[in-house]
Amino acid sequence: MAHHKSALKRIRSNHAKYLRNRYQAKSTRTFIKKLRQTTDKAEAQELFKKVSSMLDRLAKKNIIHKNKAANNKSKLAKYVNSL
Repeated sequence: MAHHKSALKRIRSNHAKYLRNRYQAKSTRTFIKKLRQTTDKAEAQELFKKVSSMLDRLAKKNIIHKNKAANNKSKLAKYVNSL
């Protein structure tokens, strides 16, 4: 266990950030699944805008790697265009 006051605070803040990052990543994955199940093109295009924005935000904050975000966006764009 940490003994310094700053180390205790760091543990608390790291855990809070960890929870926030997990929540954002999980909600993005949920939206990706929702987009993949969509068969209506107009609805898929609206969802794609939202999902690509979420992926960009995760990559910007280093929650996911920028190449992973780019790969996901590419695959989803291909799917939306095929509808």
